[in-house]
Amino acid sequence: MSQTQRQLELNGRKITLIGTAHVSVESITEVEETIKSLKPDCVCIELDEKRADSIQNPEKYSQLDIVKVLKNNQGFLLLANLILASFQRRMGQNMGVKPGDEMLAAMNTAKELNIPSKMVDRPIQVTLRRAWAKNSLWGKCKLLASLLSSAFSKEEYSEEEIENLKQGNEMDSMMNELSDYMPVVKQVLIDERDTYLASNIFTAEGNNIVAVLGAGHLNGVAAHLEAFASETEKTDVSEISDVPPKGGWSKAAGWIIPAIIIGIIVAGFIYGGVHAGTKMLSSWFLWNAIPAAVMSLFALANPVTILAAFVSAPFTSLCPFVGVGFVTGIVQALICKPKVSDMETLQDDVGTFKGWYKNRILRVLLVFILSSLGSVLGTFAGGADIIKIFTTIE
Repeated sequence: MSQTQRQLELNGRKITLIGTAHVSVESITEVEETIKSLKPDCVCIELDEKRADSIQNPEKYSQLDIVKVLKNNQGFLLLANLILASFQRRMGQNMGVKPGDEMLAAMNTAKELNIPSKMVDRPIQVTLRRAWAKNSLWGKCKLLASLLSSAFSKEEYSEEEIENLKQGNEMDSMMNELSDYMPVVKQVLIDERDTYLASNIFTAEGNNIVAVLGAGHLNGVAAHLEAFASETEKTDVSEISDVPPKGGWSKAAGWIIPAIIIGIIVAGFIYGGVHAGTKMLSSWFLWNAIPAAVMSLFALANPVTILAAFVSAPFTSLCPFVGVGFVTGIVQALICKPKVSDMETLQDDVGTFKGWYKNRILRVLLVFILSSLGSVLGTFAGGADIIKIFTTIE
């Protein structure tokens, strides 16, 4: 048996795990040959239904509606998906392989042999939202920095390096590095998904199962499967199947902070008169408006979008439901509507600085991100300034 496979005998059932590198020619061949050789009752694949559809329909991005994405509060999710897909795509270019080709091979081979297939991964939207929600502010900053650095990375990988990723020592080293640098991300992207994958594999129908998954999940999934079989662990994964709800403080903070800001400004009018109150109000407006507008300018936003950032930021900063990025992103998308060519070159453009400014979809996301960052900085600075003004009232 290959070093990249694990075969488990569990309560009379045979489960074969194939660990792959997602841009590996050898992985494609191994997946096809193993399924044809074992003729399993079911083929489990490390995809969710939406990603499976994307792999089978590569032109899906041509149907992207950026305004709808922003309205559904999925701007960050789209950004993360694009960057991760672009990074994997670049890794596979030298080998002539696209990310997920081994998963597509598993689906096609199962279909060819009339074998049922089951998508066993957690939806990527849930995984990314959990990684974001469970991180601290510093963890969120490191996550964004890692995503952006991978977007513009020019590092190339040889075929030998790609294949080495499937070996235990190489993969263990990468997992240890990820755990040290971003433990929460490792927990959500690897540990939780090990449990989720194993649960869906274990509950698949049939006594002869083949599961195709990334090599980084091989050992973790095998351990969970053995625990399920010995009944030392339950297969219920409902606790990790959705985004964790915000805690009471997090929910309250969205209202408490704006209430405090408004309260201080009102108190300024009461105790300091019109002059002090107006000064505080002006300070809050300008501290929010200027950074949001300047950051939109850095994104080379349309002048109308920059004006929208300037006008809306002081108000959206006080509203838990709508951020300035939502406003500026939609204004930019409506004024500079994406073209078909932007859809076609999206995954290539995301890997270059020029592409972010040339591609209208990426420009919308850039406006969304930078104006939001400007508003956050302005909120902290504006809040500090109005408190300073209030403390000087005599």
